[in-house]
Amino acid sequence: MDGRTTGDRLRTPGWREVIGADPLPWLLSSEEPAARWVALTGLLDEPDEADVRRAHREVVADPGTRSIVRRLLDWTEDQHLSGHQSPGFGPHLLGLLADMGVGAGDVREVELLLDAMLAHQEATGRFPSYGIAAPGAGPVWGALLCDTHPALDVLLRFGRGDDPRVQAALRRSLGDLDPTAQGRAWPCLPHPVTGWRGPGRRDAVCPMATLQALRAFSRLGAADRPDDLLDAARVVLRAWRERGEEKPYQFGHGVHFKTVKWPPTWYDAYAAVDTLGRYPALWRGSPGGDDARSLAELTACLVAYNVSPDGTVTPRSVHRGFELHSFGQKRHPSPFATALLLAAVRRVEELAPQVVDVDVATLGSSKGGSGRPVASRVR
Repeated sequence: MDGRTTGDRLRTPGWREVIGADPLPWLLSSEEPAARWVALTGLLDEPDEADVRRAHREVVADPGTRSIVRRLLDWTEDQHLSGHQSPGFGPHLLGLLADMGVGAGDVREVELLLDAMLAHQEATGRFPSYGIAAPGAGPVWGALLCDTHPALDVLLRFGRGDDPRVQAALRRSLGDLDPTAQGRAWPCLPHPVTGWRGPGRRDAVCPMATLQALRAFSRLGAADRPDDLLDAARVVLRAWRERGEEKPYQFGHGVHFKTVKWPPTWYDAYAAVDTLGRYPALWRGSPGGDDARSLAELTACLVAYNVSPDGTVTPRSVHRGFELHSFGQKRHPSPFATALLLAAVRRVEELAPQVVDVDVATLGSSKGGSGRPVASRVR
């Protein structure tokens, strides 16, 4: 380290005010390399570069990282068939590895999977996957938006953004933006082979596909992001505000939405805060407006339902198959889950005064009640 205190390295104290604690020293001394890497790169303004490089090397060499790499299946033959909600879906595993600190060129198996994704692009520009695309049907190649958007996201994260095929996919994704009943956003489009379409009305927004697209486009520089993205982000925030009257089909906002299931792969408060926090124009133009207030409420719920009073995250819900990782068990605080969630909160720390004023107990869900948060953050 370079001798400066933890406080000297922080951009602002906003996220600590929201959390009500400072677990940063615990994170930086963690035996989990991925947790240290996220803390260094996501919670410090100017981390010591030697520390970052050391954490990165340890992430790549860590047996926990290798255990996830071993789960990467052949994209062309035996890709995981349980669907794009599964944490075993190839793009989700690649996203998890990127969250842990694995980067472009670090792991051969990652690069091979990315190559295979690029090799299976549809003429439309979307990236398909091989899986069950309709109830009772056999596996086929095809692209729903919740297939192509996660694939596009990880291709950008692992440095493939200059590839013409990725550029074509970005253009196709913009072309898929539609004036839904809730506003201009991404709907659920039918599968190109089976014709099967996911939940919800044909003219309704798909909040998950929209968040996935927004996350992918967030990997571009601010100057390269299309203007339409903010409109789509506002539709997601509108879904939160109107949750009691216009609940998106199969996308509720109750206790399961507010409680992160680790590793996170689907529509929940973490996905909303982590993604929308990458678009500060949502609140900087109108800090007291509806969008800022909605994002503050989502952040308050994320904290109240997942963060303990000491500032750590002990997973309350987990996907099976990750028991060897701190985020895959429910017995002890997880350094990695803590670091990842706090990094998302830090992106919106400009909203800290609004967040700490939210009384989560008064926020109804789309299906009754607010659930029981880990710790009340009522001020």
